[in-house]
Amino acid sequence: MIKQVKIEEIPLCVDVIKRAFGTVALEFGFTAENAPRFTAFAISKDRLLWQFNNEDRVMWAYWDNDRMVGYYSVKFLGDGAAELNNLAVLPEYRHRGIGGKLLDHAFSVCRDRRVCLMKIGIVEENRVLRHWYESYGFEHTGVEKLDFFPFTCGYLEKKL
Repeated sequence: MIKQVKIEEIPLCVDVIKRAFGTVALEFGFTAENAPRFTAFAISKDRLLWQFNNEDRVMWAYWDNDRMVGYYSVKFLGDGAAELNNLAVLPEYRHRGIGGKLLDHAFSVCRDRRVCLMKIGIVEENRVLRHWYESYGFEHTGVEKLDFFPFTCGYLEKKL
């Protein structure tokens, strides 16, 4: 079941994000030393609380009974655009369609807010993830190499 995140659930969100993005860090060799700004290392309760309280953002979680097993947030950028952030599913719950359900839910949330363009940034070298997003209609729009990441940032967009 997908439910909107309550403020007291923020620590659970942090755990899901860290664990999910941690597998990406392990796969690609990212560490707190070589990629301190990578989501697995940079996310914190304070950061999510700030986003929850201060941004035009919604946060949603996927629950398996009483356990949070998935998460995403959408930041509304204005001018009919939004950015999908931190779509995450716990490793032991992957390959069950939860990520797709979360993504479809995000599309619905955005359409309800009259968003017509969803944007996302990913690790460009993660070809599996890029293909997954493309299978949902996202189009690759560019790359950027930032000095503080040991990887290339890839950008995708989907018209809703």
